[in-house]
This record gives sequence, structure tokens and C-alpha cells, in this order.
Amino acid sequence: MAEAQNIPAGSTTAGAIAVAAESTVATRMSAPPSFDVADFPVPHGREEEWRFTPLERLAGLHDGTAVASGGVKVAVEAPEGVTVETVGRDDARLGRAGTPVDRVAAQAYTSFEQASVVTVPKEAVLTEPVRIAVHGEGGVAYGHLVVELGAFAEAVVVIDHTGDAVLAANVEYVLGDGAKLTVVSVQDWDDKAVHVSQQDALVGRDASFKSVVVTFGGDLVRIHPRVAYAATGGEAELFGLYFTDRGQHQEHRLLVDHNAPHNKSNVVYKGALQGAEAHAVWIGDVVIRVAAEGTDTYEMNRNLVLTDGARVDSVPNLEIETGEIVGAGHASATGRFDDEQLFYLMARGIPQHEARRLVVRGFFAELVQQIGLPDVEERLIAKIEEELEASVA
Repeated sequence: MAEAQNIPAGSTTAGAIAVAAESTVATRMSAPPSFDVADFPVPHGREEEWRFTPLERLAGLHDGTAVASGGVKVAVEAPEGVTVETVGRDDARLGRAGTPVDRVAAQAYTSFEQASVVTVPKEAVLTEPVRIAVHGEGGVAYGHLVVELGAFAEAVVVIDHTGDAVLAANVEYVLGDGAKLTVVSVQDWDDKAVHVSQQDALVGRDASFKSVVVTFGGDLVRIHPRVAYAATGGEAELFGLYFTDRGQHQEHRLLVDHNAPHNKSNVVYKGALQGAEAHAVWIGDVVIRVAAEGTDTYEMNRNLVLTDGARVDSVPNLEIETGEIVGAGHASATGRFDDEQLFYLMARGIPQHEARRLVVRGFFAELVQQIGLPDVEERLIAKIEEELEASVA
């Protein structure tokens, strides 16, 4: 059973369900996955995967004119026992979680010089998070990051993007059997930054993967999380929070590929928008392949439009190739403030200004709590408050 809800307020929302259809991997991309940038034509904006993206704001990442000229400094703080390495392009551990599916991801893979590899050994249970700081120092840069957990290892990884850069990068998460990984990826770039990233997770047997993607800064941010399963019994939770301000383009394109039986996934992304030409895009693709019997999946996107002039494009897609599933569904809704909520709060003596702030904080609270790190949660709450000053102050 699938569900699609639509409340269009300065937005477009669409849903699609296909039974016995071709895989999302094939039908929604203009070219097959490849590590070679030459296998992808230069996008012109009419392709399905590029139709919402303002190509002229990619600073040449899509057409080969963006030559590496700047620097992105990567610093890793890891607990004892975690291995942190800087490796060359020929390292055999690169490219295992997934293959580039568009020209920018392929350009990043063929252009980076060194990759960072973070390895948590099998059965290690980390009591402190691994913190990865990615700081842009201007110019164009290409990057590659691998986070690998051995069997039955448990870890939390925080990836913090700051500074100014035009960055294209691929990120890989490889989970061994029974491993548990939580990743918090924060995009808190300066105003002019451009960030395009494909993030691939390969979930092992009975492993659990949780991703929390938080996007605030940057001129254009396009994040492409993708999940596949190496065996049965895996679980993936994909959470996202974005606050799109005046003139910003923030795009999150997800794919959960249920390619093995008896796996689970749950997707919840929420966004708030304010200001003229603020544009958020959320694409949620879930495919359940013929072999993926016993799948249980659901995806949801909610958007709150705070001011006139903002636009949301929200497109959940669910493709089912087998009828032997536990459950599958999706929902999408975009709207303005709930007048009943505001009235309820104001009727109890809360000023309208504060009532609106409480509604927005409550809207995001569910996702902030998924992080589980007090210092990161407090920082994000403070950032939300800072963004709200422009719209509800």
C-alpha cells in the first residue's frame, strides 16, 4: 500500500508507484552507473536527475570546466583503536559501496588525488564519536571519503562541512555484518559555497545504518544519499533537516535500493523555507526488486513555507517488483503555518512572535533528537533560532 499527500503552497509535489517496473537505478538516470566521466554526457537540464538543478550555479562541476584550484582541509578526530589513513587512488577499498550515477560524481571520482579512509575494527564499540571536519579554503576541490565498520562494530561519525569551496565529493559507508553506524553530515557552508556529493551506504547482514543529513549553508547544495544491502536483515534509517534561505538552492535526492530480501528502511526529511527564490528539492526513490521479498519500507517528506517567494519540489517515488512484501508507502506534504496551532498557543497567552517560533522548533524537534549528541544538537538548535530571526522575529 502506498500513500501520497499533497498540499501545494508555492510548491509542486508528485508521487509515482510502479508494479513490475524497471528498477529506479535504470529508469531515473540518463546513463548507467560508471566510474568513467566520459560515460556521462554533459547535462543540459532536461534530464530527470537534473531538471530541478540550476546548472549555471554548479560552477562548472557538471561540464568539466571546474579545474581543481583550491583546497579543502580534512581533519579527523577519532577514538583509540580507529584507523585513519590517507590513501591514493589505487587503494582497493575505494569504490566498493557504490558507483557514480551522474557526471559530477564521476568527475569527482576521476579527479581526486587522495582519499581519507576511516576504519573501525570488528567488534569495537566506540564510546566517543569520530569527528571529521571538512573546511573549504576557496576554489574548486574534489574529495573522497570511506568509513568502514568491521563486523559487529558500533560507531557514530560526525562530518562537518564549513568554509567556502566548490566541492564535488563521493562518500562511502561500508557496514560489516551486525555493525551499527550513525552518521551525522552537517552542511554549514559559507554563503557562496557549492557542494555536490554522492553518499553510498552498503549495509551488511543484520547491520543498522542511520544517516542524519543537516543542510543550512551554501549557495547550492545537492546531496545524493544511496543505500543498498549486501545481505538480509539490514535496516536503514535516513533522516534529513534543511532550512533554505533567500536565494539558496538545496537539493536532496535519495535512493533506497532494496536488492536483497527481508530488509527495512525508513526515510523522514523535513525542511523549512523563507525568502525570495529559496528553492528546496527533495526526491525520494525507493525500489523493491524481485528478489527483495519481505521488504518493509516507508518514506516521508514535510516542508514548511515561512514566507512568500519560496518554492518546494517534493517527489516521492516507489517502485515495486514483487508482491511479497511486509509494507511499502510514501507521503509528501508542503504547507504554511497551521493556524489552529498558532491559535491554540496564542489563546494561552503566548505572543504570536513566540508562538511561530515554537511551531517551527516543534516541527524540527523529532529530527534533531535523532542525532543523540548534545553538543551537535545544541549547535543545530541555535542555528535554527538564528535562521528564524529573519522570518519570525
